[in-house]
Amino acid sequence: MNSTNLQKNSNEQIHFSSSELFLLEYLEKHIDNIPETSIVKLSELANVSTSTIVRTMKKMGYDGFTSFKHHLKNEQEFNPKFAIIDQVDQKIRKAIMKNEQELTKTIQMLDSGTIEDAIQNIKASNKITIFARGFSEFIAKEMMIKFQLMGKHCELHDDPNIIRSISKKIDKNGIVIFVSLNGETAELVEAANNCNQHSVRTITFTANSQGSLAKLSEITFVGYKSSFSYFPEYEVRSRLPLQIMTRILLDSYAIRMQ
Repeated sequence: MNSTNLQKNSNEQIHFSSSELFLLEYLEKHIDNIPETSIVKLSELANVSTSTIVRTMKKMGYDGFTSFKHHLKNEQEFNPKFAIIDQVDQKIRKAIMKNEQELTKTIQMLDSGTIEDAIQNIKASNKITIFARGFSEFIAKEMMIKFQLMGKHCELHDDPNIIRSISKKIDKNGIVIFVSLNGETAELVEAANNCNQHSVRTITFTANSQGSLAKLSEITFVGYKSSFSYFPEYEVRSRLPLQIMTRILLDSYAIRMQ
């Protein structure tokens, strides 16, 4: 395949630098290996920077290196080596669909009445205490900051021992929010029991409707969690359902406060 086949842009007045011309020459000589080559790997093999690759692609009329690879696939549709591009695309589409499914189903599961109840309880409270562990702490921190920006006295605790201790001392006029994907974290369950014993109002965000936290909480938001994980060996499942629900509550609360 010569350079005229590689180039999508028909403008012959485009000037290529010496490094860009070297890259074009490398591409022509190793065209069959391109489908399996990442932009970083190509940078190493051709001894040019990734910015040179992107710049060259744009001069040739492509959006980037991936766009160039798709052009090659279309031109060499009968070359089995280019089938890997479709395979990778399918895997990426699967990842997109997984997140779309969690987003869509979680929104469908939300109830406006539950949102309104949560807003009124938060509004009536003199203090918000948020308990979260692990990756859920990032979501909880965002909640804390936004509540504070809206003038609410709000604090977050993520240490197991502090959670156990603080949960025994919360005022009845306060409210506790739990953020937990599986709803079974031991110290959070213990804290929920402590809150119940002292008649403290509780709200839980979870993806497990049958979890202990969901059963112990006064108000529960349940999101949809995909059973598939790209990190099956670790407890780092997507917190997207929790992010969606907490963000909707925060936005709704902000609207009510206007």
